[in-house]
Formats: sequence, structure tokens, C-alpha cells
Amino acid sequence: MRFRLLTVLMLAALTGCQPSDDIDRASVARQHVQPYLGHVFGCPVFLRIIKETRTLELRIQEKGQWRLLKTYPILAMSGELGPKTAEGDRQAPEGFYATTQSLLNPRSKFHLSFNIGYPNDYDRKKGRTGSFIMVHGSDRSIGCFAMGDPAIEEIYTMVHQALRAGQKSVPIQIYPFDMTPERMEQERNSPHYEFWQYLLPGWQHTQRHGSPASSP
Repeated sequence: MRFRLLTVLMLAALTGCQPSDDIDRASVARQHVQPYLGHVFGCPVFLRIIKETRTLELRIQEKGQWRLLKTYPILAMSGELGPKTAEGDRQAPEGFYATTQSLLNPRSKFHLSFNIGYPNDYDRKKGRTGSFIMVHGSDRSIGCFAMGDPAIEEIYTMVHQALRAGQKSVPIQIYPFDMTPERMEQERNSPHYEFWQYLLPGWQHTQRHGSPASSP
């Protein structure tokens, strides 16, 4: 028994997780959120992040129709507009990602968190590196998206419930700014313009239909 306890504590220290007595943190969050969002628990979920406005949109699908449920402010996010290219560059990524059940962390040192799935296939083809890019609680972050503890309880719960109800993965699509024609024209001379052109059809799809675009 003593050996098992030491092993748990060592794993917690190595992974940044709390000891096993906090394993029900996700259940507590669900109880907090149930009174006002319980009616949409289990609906398919889609997250869209806009870096310039520091906002995260939580979109859900009800009766076959996608709609915006809530918009959250991002409390902390490092880097500038443009993609993440290398481990340690302190840059938050842009692109088409997804989280799954195995990427959820109910024992995060940032209250609750989930990995966005960076790098994706496109990033790997471009030789981009990095790991453990999260949407999490707290109000501090380097390369991740810090939402604060009350907000992450809602977001995490909705993602978790959607995956439990059968959604295989939750899309997380990250854009630099509102990709209007006027703004894209302003950015024509940016070194990231070609990459942003790659992202543009996904943005336009959601603007027209409300739903997540398929990864290019």
C-alpha cells in the first residue's frame, strides 16, 4: 500500500496532476454546470477560437442545427498572430484541431484541461514541433489558452458530455482574426498570408453554416 501511494504521488508530480483524491473534479464541475446547461448536455460540440479578440466560441448542435451557445474571453494567451512553428516558441497555434476522450485531463494543475491535438497532420508536414497545447483553467498560460476556472468548468463539461454521448472528437478551430475580405486584404503582405489563405475556407464555412469545417 505504501509503495502504491508513493507511485501515485510520483506520477502526480511528474505529470503536473494532483493526487488521486482530486479525481472527481470533473464530476464536481458537472454538478456546478448542470442547473443552467444540463438541458444541452450530450449535444455535439464545436469550439472556435479567435486569437485577436481573445475569444472562444462554444457552439452546439441541436436537432441537426448548429448554433452559438456562449462566447468566453480568453484570460491569457502568449505569442502573436500567426501559427506555432516550434517547441518553446511561446506561440499559440492556429489551424484545425480536435480533442478526444483520451486528451481530457480532470486532474490538471490548471484545474481542468484538454489537449487540442497539436501538431496536426498539416503541422507535421511543415516540420512544426510542440506538445501539450491545452485549453485550461487558471488565468496564466504560455502557448495555451487559459480560460479561468469557472469558464473551463463549463467548457470542459460540455466537451466531456458530448464525447460520452458518442461524439468521436470535438473540433477546435483556431483563427488569427475575423477573416473578412477587408481584413484579408489588409494582411496581403504578411509573411503568414499564404497560411491564412489555407485557413480561410474553414472560416467561411462556419460563417455560412455555423458548423465546423472539415480539415483541409
